[in-house]
Amino acid sequence: MSSFPHLADPLTDGQVVLRDYKERDIPEILIAYQDDPRLHVQNGEDRPPTGAELGSRAEREAALRAAGEGVTLTVLEPGSDTCRGQIRVRNVDWDHRRAELSVWLAPQVRGRGLGRSALRLAGGWLLTDCGLIRLEIMAEPENPAVLHAAQAAGFQREGVLREYQRKRGKGVDMVIMSLIATDLVAEPDRGPAEE
Repeated sequence: MSSFPHLADPLTDGQVVLRDYKERDIPEILIAYQDDPRLHVQNGEDRPPTGAELGSRAEREAALRAAGEGVTLTVLEPGSDTCRGQIRVRNVDWDHRRAELSVWLAPQVRGRGLGRSALRLAGGWLLTDCGLIRLEIMAEPENPAVLHAAQAAGFQREGVLREYQRKRGKGVDMVIMSLIATDLVAEPDRGPAEE
């Protein structure tokens, strides 16, 4: 089993910055959930998290990372340390060297390409420095912002998994997209900056 290394320096492409998730991000995360009442639905949660739940997540982050079970990166704008979103890596399978990513952004910064840049940076780090060979994003077809951001970051659409998840008491289709190392070589389709 592998683990996820801590970032010695934040990752940046000049458009966005990614750093390790810190407990000090919690107030901005709570504000993002208040500003977007549907953010918890997009993130696959039954309800918005409480401050105590976010604190517990922050406390578990180091252990999850060391065990190779997941990692959370905070999305920042250049020149700022204010959390503007997160990329979460979960459902890690070290035998097959793959993991699932999710991304969310605060409403105030959407539409500026931060999601695309953050996914591209995280993808490069995970596929080169962390030893993974396949990254996946799953999103509901009704979530075009994440799908556009993923495509613009180089993720390839593979298809629709029909009634793949149970959410809110019903079967929900999920679009699956993937990124492998050869996708990083090609210049991604910039497309609309939805996320």
